[in-house]
Amino acid sequence: MRILIQLRPSPDLVAAVTDPGRTATVADVADGLPGVELDPAYPPVALPRPVPPAGGDPLSLNQPLDFSLAAEDASVLVRGTISDDEPAARMALLPALRPDVVGVFADPVIESAPACPGDPPTGDWHDVERLLNVAGLHAEGLDGDGVALAVLDTGINAAHTARRLGRGVTVDAGRSWSPSGVRGGPGQFEVGHGTMCAFDALIAAPQATLIDIPLLLSTRPGGSAMDGLLSDAVAAFAHLRGVLDAQPAASRALVVNNSWGSFSPEWDFPVGHPGNYSDNAAHPFNLMVAALDKAGADVLFAAGNCGRECADSRCAYPGRPIVGANSHPKALSVGGVDVNGERVGYSSQGPGRLTARKPDVCAYTHFSGSGAFGRGEPDSGTSAAAPVAAGIVAAVRTRWPAGRLTPGQLRALVRRTAEDRSEVGFDYDYGYGTVDPAGLIAALERRDRSAA
Repeated sequence: MRILIQLRPSPDLVAAVTDPGRTATVADVADGLPGVELDPAYPPVALPRPVPPAGGDPLSLNQPLDFSLAAEDASVLVRGTISDDEPAARMALLPALRPDVVGVFADPVIESAPACPGDPPTGDWHDVERLLNVAGLHAEGLDGDGVALAVLDTGINAAHTARRLGRGVTVDAGRSWSPSGVRGGPGQFEVGHGTMCAFDALIAAPQATLIDIPLLLSTRPGGSAMDGLLSDAVAAFAHLRGVLDAQPAASRALVVNNSWGSFSPEWDFPVGHPGNYSDNAAHPFNLMVAALDKAGADVLFAAGNCGRECADSRCAYPGRPIVGANSHPKALSVGGVDVNGERVGYSSQGPGRLTARKPDVCAYTHFSGSGAFGRGEPDSGTSAAAPVAAGIVAAVRTRWPAGRLTPGQLRALVRRTAEDRSEVGFDYDYGYGTVDPAGLIAALERRDRSAA
């Protein structure tokens, strides 16, 4: 079983991990752990320490949190493998044998979320443009110019995306990142799921600069071509923290799209186990999401394709399938509707596991667009809905960077201005409703006028 091990080494070693000008290896940090086969290809990752308000719980995500990467505060994560024979018992031994081990966590498989095959598309991407009032957004100068939009997926093929959109596409190779062992350059990967996500995000924000993170191309024993490990997502978010910190505070704008998730508890520890991911706010990745949000990034996750009417065959959670970071209180969880505004049957329903009120909103999916899967195949799943919503967020960030409007404030406005699809406000099918860019921009402009 693959695991993430959280250690608290000396402050000097922590500083070596956090300082981009220095290099620390797994051997430097861990130097052998009893019963663990450490992965030398996985560089140590610094995990910031959550700092709650006075008297607050440092492991509760439903409160304001600061995060410290100071050498005396941060811890370090390494990746390894333990025997599948009684893994919980083996994990429990580690802190007793090594006092610098402060936590051992599941490293579950993460997978992209395509939808039910065979269903024809409903409408095309020009219908999505119209429904999102993209012409109106662009008339206001809201096109994503100057905004970094990270696509964590199977990699982007920029040439294909540009041909389908009929305009140029910008990929920032310098700020892109790949897990160890992934071959291919930023924007030059095979056409597939990641290309679809990039295309769909650029519908509303064509001038955004793409950051290509082929997270799901990392290899593992027995893995497929479209899955990876959560530890690589931890490393990717640590990289994005550096990207964000390099931006001027006043104009900080980074949108992070994640059209993937964990489908099965098979690779996780049971709910209630301290190493669990699905329901555990203290899992390192869930803390990484909160830290990136606090630093000023807008984080979006697909709600998943485990809807009751048409669940993906991989869905193995017996209930509440929006798990882990896909249900994170500091992320926007996105379900799917077709261009007629009807929820698609595979869109996962709440309640979520980290936060009950999930999904937050729905966006458009199952339309003809990127052509990533061949002629006549739709851009589908909540995998398409999430980047559609990410494009709207990137368009907003053209004028309202995080220095003017925090990610939490923007999430609240997205929810409040969504077009309600029920008679009760929030519900577990649609969340707060379908994203409404026109209503969102009107609310932002009213906010500006009231603050003047």
